[in-house]
Amino acid sequence: MSDTQNWERQLLEKLASAALAEQRRSRQWKIFFRLAWLAIIGLIAASLFMRGEEKAGGLSGGHTAVIELDGAITSESDTGNKMIKALDQAFRDSGTKGVIIDANSPGGSPVLSGMVYDEIRRLKKLHANVPVYVVVSEVCASGCYYIAAAADKIYVDKASIVGSIGVLSDGFGFTGAMEKLGIDRRLKTAGENKAMGDPFSPVNPKHDAIRQQLLDDIHAQFIQAVETGRGQRLKKDPQLFSGMVWLGEKAVPLGLADGYGTVASVARDVVKADKTVDFTQQDDFSSRVARRIGVQFAGGVKSLFDTKLF
Repeated sequence: MSDTQNWERQLLEKLASAALAEQRRSRQWKIFFRLAWLAIIGLIAASLFMRGEEKAGGLSGGHTAVIELDGAITSESDTGNKMIKALDQAFRDSGTKGVIIDANSPGGSPVLSGMVYDEIRRLKKLHANVPVYVVVSEVCASGCYYIAAAADKIYVDKASIVGSIGVLSDGFGFTGAMEKLGIDRRLKTAGENKAMGDPFSPVNPKHDAIRQQLLDDIHAQFIQAVETGRGQRLKKDPQLFSGMVWLGEKAVPLGLADGYGTVASVARDVVKADKTVDFTQQDDFSSRVARRIGVQFAGGVKSLFDTKLF
């Protein structure tokens, strides 16, 4: 065999050997990543199982169930369903000695707020021995206070912002700008009130009266819920249901709150179960993606007439 042929053979052998070594390394990395993913999945499953064990009353001596109410109360964040599910799980847990709603919300939808309010009152009737408390960190206004009014007691910080018992409907009017730009609005409807709240149409006194009546009716529902929940603790003050907000130190004398406290202090000193279990419902990845897609589609047909308890 010539030197050239021998060199070519050695080169091919080296290339084949390198290729085989690369394949082995590739297989090893694939196995490593698969094992790593299995380990991660196993840890997640174990943590969920351990959390489930805690929620099944595994804590000796009982515990205080904690549910976070954080951010605006909206259908996009699924606040209503998550709160109702968390409340149901907390009350059904045999180890729950009391429920604390850890509130920090400016309010939101009157419908969702009313749903959670009604659910709290329903569960309290079914589980009379399990008290419900609301602890306000920074803000519990409007729709958040609507929900809080269903609790047995409300605890605040001296600097917490509480109240805003009112309703609003916001929007814009573009008719002046349209006139300046020479834009003509050509809107057709079937039903004389169908275009109520359209920002591109002139102000209609009849529509304004209808909208105001809707706001007044929702406000009356809000007031009734607060009066039912707070009862004789509310002081007579002409500003109480005006949409005014107060700091915690003023809310207590007005009967909007019952005292000062934190989640830890209320669990320890009021519920008498300083061990806490978090029942707050968290979205999984698929739920977040599905909801995001739903929001995008809904955005195209969302009514311009939004009513909020902000």
